[in-house]
Order: sequence, then C-alpha cells, then structure tokens
Amino acid sequence: MEKSNGASASPPPPPPPPLHMEEFPFAGKKPVKNPFVPIGALVTAGVLTAGLISFRYGNSQLGQKLMRARVVAQGATVALMIGSAYYYGDQIKLFKKGSSP
Repeated sequence: MEKSNGASASPPPPPPPPLHMEEFPFAGKKPVKNPFVPIGALVTAGVLTAGLISFRYGNSQLGQKLMRARVVAQGATVALMIGSAYYYGDQIKLFKKGSSP
C-alpha cells in the first residue's frame, strides 16, 4: 500500500435532502386502495403464526395443514394485488387520455 504525499482525499458529498410529499414522484396520482389485500396479508400472517405455534407444541400434522393454508392465502393475496393493479391500471390510463373511468 502506498502512502499519499499529504494530499487528503475530498470529503464525501452530502446526502440528498429528504423527500417530502410535495416532491414525491407520483404526487399527481391518487393512491388506489383494495381492502382485500391488507385483509389477505393479515390472514396469511395469522395462519403462519398458528402454524408455527402448532409446530412449537409438537402437533406437526396440524402445522403442515396450516402451512398449506398459508400458501393458499398468500397466493390469493398476490393474485388480488396483481388483479387490482391490472384493473386500476387500466382505469388510470383511461383517465389520463381524457375519458372518464
């Protein structure tokens, strides 16, 4: 390793300022909410918790059934997310063109 001749390196640049809601890139878009997505996430988390608790107490058959139910609930939640993004994405495109959704 070579030593520098006394010239110090330049300090790192300062961090960028925090983004506020006025400066948010999607400020003009209204957020679309699908109430089934958070419900699906809560169901998935609940089934996962119940499955882990049943494994903890040694009931592996119930735990396996709950883990399979968790996969189904998680898949349904992802399908709802994709479906709502597709559905509302088309409405946003139509709204941008000047048509009413």
